[in-house]
Amino acid sequence: MKIAIIGGTKGLGKTLAIILSEENFDITITARDASYGEKVAKEIGVKFSSNNQKTASLSDIVILAVPIDSTISVIEEIASFLKEGSLLLDTTSVKVAPTEAMAKLLPANVEFIPTHPVFGPRTSSFNGQVVVLTPIKKGKWYPKVINFLKNHKTRVIESSPKEHDDMMSIVQILTHFSYISTAVAMERLGVNISQTRKFASPIYNLMVDMISRIVSQNPFLTYSIQIENESGEKVRTVFTETVNELNEILSLEEENDFIELVSEATKNMDDIQAALGRSDKAIDSLTRELSLLKNSVGEEIAIEHIYTGKRYTGILKELDPDYLTIATENEFKKLKIANIKILGCDYIDDY
Repeated sequence: MKIAIIGGTKGLGKTLAIILSEENFDITITARDASYGEKVAKEIGVKFSSNNQKTASLSDIVILAVPIDSTISVIEEIASFLKEGSLLLDTTSVKVAPTEAMAKLLPANVEFIPTHPVFGPRTSSFNGQVVVLTPIKKGKWYPKVINFLKNHKTRVIESSPKEHDDMMSIVQILTHFSYISTAVAMERLGVNISQTRKFASPIYNLMVDMISRIVSQNPFLTYSIQIENESGEKVRTVFTETVNELNEILSLEEENDFIELVSEATKNMDDIQAALGRSDKAIDSLTRELSLLKNSVGEEIAIEHIYTGKRYTGILKELDPDYLTIATENEFKKLKIANIKILGCDYIDDY
């Protein structure tokens, strides 16, 4: 099966190319920058083309992985070139406008499934990830896509384009906006983040990690998510009004008003006990790993780098808040603690 990923040299497009190429599909990626595209294609072991229309005409499935504000123009570019009986997927985090464009522009003999993979480019497999499908009609390809995703242990959510965009206005727009606001406020206050971590609880450190994860993403993508969703302005306005209201209540020292607002918000937070349980497990996982490392200095350990997959077995020589040094048979290796996971004793035995 031939799959084209339009815009497959960066971000989510590149991630999808890597994951799908491991399934033995015939993958072609496209990009505007031919030299860079050829370099990426060679790196990940797929084909490259600089011609979107020709590539679309030869492909059984075409996946659009271009910026949100370019999606409709690319649909217009390739619509009349899509092969009869083929499938078009988009991967944008906004669904109403792309869905309308595909319904209007695509030939009747081309199926389309508006799709939102709710994960980022750091993902290495579909296992455990969420994918939202917002079909307005279902053809022969739909059950095949569902089966493929479920066979890869993906959580599939079916929704309407409008419901999807409403949900994303909270899941993405509100959270990103509040996180970015916090990060900007910290910068303007001249906050030394590493210094604050020394004084902080694990939950603060986890929160800063989540904020860092959001603000370090492609700012053009983050901006597009804020702008392209029709509910974005409403959500940001309510958030801003709420921040101002809380600030005024505190400035006037209106204790009862503050308690009432927080109490009402708490009631709306779904299952509090489940939330506490999940956050407790996240904190416990981090503290337990650090405790295990502290108790293992001078002992043999086995660790794995979570991004390269490379494994190391040896004596843990040194440990500080951020790094560890392990002495293997061939070298002393200094690794960032945040980028490793500890393997079980069975790996050491096998090794």
